[in-house]
Amino acid sequence: MRKLALLALIVTAACSSESGPPLVISDLEITRPMPGASMSAGYFLLENRSAEAITITRVDSPQFGRVEVHETILENDVSKMRRLDALTIPANGSVRLERGGKHLMLMRPADDVSSVELGFFTSEGLVLSTSTRVAER
Repeated sequence: MRKLALLALIVTAACSSESGPPLVISDLEITRPMPGASMSAGYFLLENRSAEAITITRVDSPQFGRVEVHETILENDVSKMRRLDALTIPANGSVRLERGGKHLMLMRPADDVSSVELGFFTSEGLVLSTSTRVAER
């Protein structure tokens, strides 16, 4: 009886992971641009619930002229940012975008940036669409 219950649990878990979205975002925070500044930052957790790696090649937002994935690195004791061409989330894994590490840079904001829509794309197309209120400083 225990083996049957365990098998049912495994089958249910396998079916439920395939029926949900392969890429899930949580802990999403978009900062408000500083007065006179033309950039915001985005921090969040991306979870890949599929058995294959997902590579994000582009992020778009109608509220910003340009969105890039950046990484903060320490080079010769100097903190620098560099743009990443792609962000890979491993199969059944996750990637956290956070202060001092990988993060989104949102540039050239529109007039009203009280909420932000984001579209995450692979080479095949849109894989995740989400929106959030902008965090107050």
